[in-house]
Amino acid sequence: EFPEELWEKRVWLIRRPEADGESFGRAVAAIRGSKKPLIVAGGGVLFSEASEALAAFCAQTGIPECETQAGKGSLPYDHAQCMGAVGATGTLAANRLAREADLIIGVGTRYSDFTTASMTAFQNPNVRFVNINTAEFDAYKVGAVPLVCDARVALEKLAEALEDYKVPAAYANEAEALHREWDNEVERLFHLGHTPKPAQSEVIGAMWEASGPRDILLSAAGSHPGDLHKLWRTRTPNGYHMEYGYSCMGYEIPGAMGAKLADPTREVFVFLGDGTYLMMPSEIVTSVQEGVKVIIVLVDNHGFASIGGLSRSLGQEGFGTSYRHRNEKSGLLDGEVLKVDFAANARSLGAEAITATTVAELKAALETAKKNARTTVIVVETDTSAKVPGYESWWDVAVAEVSESESVRAARAAYEEARKKERYHL
Repeated sequence: EFPEELWEKRVWLIRRPEADGESFGRAVAAIRGSKKPLIVAGGGVLFSEASEALAAFCAQTGIPECETQAGKGSLPYDHAQCMGAVGATGTLAANRLAREADLIIGVGTRYSDFTTASMTAFQNPNVRFVNINTAEFDAYKVGAVPLVCDARVALEKLAEALEDYKVPAAYANEAEALHREWDNEVERLFHLGHTPKPAQSEVIGAMWEASGPRDILLSAAGSHPGDLHKLWRTRTPNGYHMEYGYSCMGYEIPGAMGAKLADPTREVFVFLGDGTYLMMPSEIVTSVQEGVKVIIVLVDNHGFASIGGLSRSLGQEGFGTSYRHRNEKSGLLDGEVLKVDFAANARSLGAEAITATTVAELKAALETAKKNARTTVIVVETDTSAKVPGYESWWDVAVAEVSESESVRAARAAYEEARKKERYHL
């Protein structure tokens, strides 16, 4: 039993605290004194419902913007000042501007390891920071001028205080050129024409083309967060949902059900790999039972491609990351590829299931899935060798200091060299 008062309708007012005057004045002075400012938009922009204020501020001042995983969608991808993802999984445009920026304006970001590319993203020796955050702990990070306040309020107040401010024309032109260059790179990766199996970037492109302006893309783990952070062209706030706090394998299908329940008028596209699918496919049963339809695109690359790739980048051999039969002669898992009929499995759980072998078949399958009344799983086998490149960024993953392997020793030497660029902005 529960008290009846728990069920009474209540109106909750969200506080929007303002920054203190002294810190605000210092922030305005820092922006006015900068030649190459860059905004890093985090999840706080979306929580504050500050996207419109951010778009207006960027258009008014010409300050380019880049986004964390949580902040992706803060600006639509085609906004003139949107440079896309930043950091270890960032775009060419954002990472180049971040490297040379003399002022970073963090809006609702916690500066995670991926956002800062393990503290190598901001290489200007004179770079300074202004942080807008309701959490004092995050506002003071990287030696910043702290604005402990609501993101939307801060952006609106800054727009008033900087009414006559514009970034230098040369910097605006540089950002515009990088925006175009990155847009062309995404188009290239969406339409590689890779054969006989599609590249993962082509699958993402087909999904994006099939999605509507208000539809939601949801993912969590594997190589997908990195590729989607770079390539997905978010058109509306909350159109991109990435569980990247813990990158929790198995979150995708139940998470998509939650997104669909929150707004049944929006199509929800789930992007996951075969490794993740095998962790928790059972929630398909729940989606069928409850009539909560989602579209699941399952990329079959026969194993844990992301961790396997990370292992090989450290000079190792990707042990245990490929689905292969144990070889009777060697005793190792280096036999024939283990075939799993994912489409049959999805059907057994109550979903519609389609297998696509080409991009054209995938596009047709996506159109069918949109028309279907219940959850549809589309299985597409991809070429793991056709990877989306990194763009002038790094992630600090330690390599063994002592090894008999020449490749590991070489990876350690490269690691030690890369670490020299780490800066902590204290």
